[in-house]
Amino acid sequence: MNTAETTENQHATRPPGAVARAMAVAACVALSACGGGSDSGFSFMPIVPVGPPAAPPPAADGPMVRQTTAGKIEGVDDSAATGTYAWKGVPFAQPPVGALRWTPPADPKPWEGVRAANKFGHGCAQGGRYFSPAPNDAPFGLAVREGFGKPVGDEDCLTLNIWRPSGDTAKLPVIVYIYGGSNISGYTADPGYDGAQLAKRGNAVVVTINYRVGVLGWLDLPQLKSGEAKSDSGNFALLDQMQALKFIQANIGAFGGDAGNVTVMGQSAGAVNIWGLVVSSASAGLLHKAAPLSGGIAFAPRATAQTYSKALLNAIAIADGKATDTASANAWVGSQTDAQVAAYLRGLPADKLLTIVLANPQLGNAPAPIEDGTILPVNSVAEVAAGRFNKMPMLIGNTRDEGTLFGGFKPTDYERFGLQYNFNPDAPVTITEADLIKPAYLPVDKPLTGWKAWTDTLTNAIFLNILPPQIDSVAKYMPTKTWYYRFDWSQQVAPFNTVYGATHGLDTAFMFHNFGTGIFSFSFGEANRPGREALSDAMVGSLSAFARTGDPNHSGLGVTWPNWPRKIVLDASKTQLQNSAP
Repeated sequence: MNTAETTENQHATRPPGAVARAMAVAACVALSACGGGSDSGFSFMPIVPVGPPAAPPPAADGPMVRQTTAGKIEGVDDSAATGTYAWKGVPFAQPPVGALRWTPPADPKPWEGVRAANKFGHGCAQGGRYFSPAPNDAPFGLAVREGFGKPVGDEDCLTLNIWRPSGDTAKLPVIVYIYGGSNISGYTADPGYDGAQLAKRGNAVVVTINYRVGVLGWLDLPQLKSGEAKSDSGNFALLDQMQALKFIQANIGAFGGDAGNVTVMGQSAGAVNIWGLVVSSASAGLLHKAAPLSGGIAFAPRATAQTYSKALLNAIAIADGKATDTASANAWVGSQTDAQVAAYLRGLPADKLLTIVLANPQLGNAPAPIEDGTILPVNSVAEVAAGRFNKMPMLIGNTRDEGTLFGGFKPTDYERFGLQYNFNPDAPVTITEADLIKPAYLPVDKPLTGWKAWTDTLTNAIFLNILPPQIDSVAKYMPTKTWYYRFDWSQQVAPFNTVYGATHGLDTAFMFHNFGTGIFSFSFGEANRPGREALSDAMVGSLSAFARTGDPNHSGLGVTWPNWPRKIVLDASKTQLQNSAP
């Protein structure tokens, strides 16, 4: 994994055009005999050397070249295949490496010429798991599982991607997506987050953003403090998201987007972070509508975050041979100044740092987001209940079977990834529930101990017991602008219809209209194509309407979507739409 600081000359640029150079070297030789006559018989003419021809003026920028505050970028015209234009791997901040590790994101350094924006940037450095990038930025596939339990990604990762419908329509609504992954994993090059279909079908500018994850994105360590409140919050990943939104505010007009109409959508940890943006005063004006899916205000107290960071520092000292146990690690830390500790940690290669994190699972995940009292209030739930938050229309959702993604699977993640990746939903099925679920949870419908009872308990505990009171608080101040859905689609072939059903994250495939190769591709066969595509069209239509107007109702929904506390149930049979508003 490359963790060296990226220099400007590593980025592909096209020179801005040569400057014509004029070289006037004239030798006028006047040689003559005495008296200046021509009696010598020689005649000399002025000698004027001929220099290189002047370079032609630079070619005009093509239609895929757009100006940003950092420089020009050139995207890809994909109108023939998807009806969209795309710009990928656009830096919205400097690489957070070296002295910039664990600091707020800094504006990108300007570049000269035209920078190529035709491929995704690196996924951010993280410990490889189910929703992580493959090693060495390999395309999504079986290569992903080869990174499980190992460092993957790169610290030079703060880039975003933009899609828009082909053509020159301006003032389009902007939909920004924040990926999930427990705030320790995730990346924008996941094929499930490709924005082309959503941009075309939703007639919107779609942006996906990378942000730092895990200990590189969330770390509240006293030795890293600088005395500046933003720097000291520990919420570097949330600051990355705000930096991306600031870049969007300054630049999205060049891509046909309306900077005054930005909807931020995210799923799971991405939804948790959106609630952070809604609560934080630091993000005021950066977003105008919010769509958090399967996540609520699940923030960490500052004390919890600092307890974690101190334990992590001790684990690093032990792993690096500076101590042998907790007592000697505490002694070593005490012998160092804050500046020495900070320099030491910033000097560790990212892969070494992540290897230590992976080798110490007893520490748990880096607490995130952190209620530091500056970027986030110390009690965000109370602030929302009191009406102290960024008020905006909110579209909030859950899946019916959230907990099935977190149940007790029989195969290892490595085995399960391969089994599901290679599964053909249109071929005769050769696997059963018993191949995927631990025996203790069989039969799946057994009361109290079966798979359904167990995963329903997880759904309620992780999501449904937390979110409704938070929606109630928001709706108190925005009663006509708060919308809620439950996603019920479970038309996979057996055994996936009972093992997963309407599982956590499945609704994002429908929001993006992405049913090709991806994490959930085992769910999508020819038999369920008509119904799922009709449902996806209805969901994209609702997201598009919400992004335009703050109201998700549209004629293709098939039912009127009421405000909270009522909801809409999004569903379809294998062949047709079955939305309802119970």
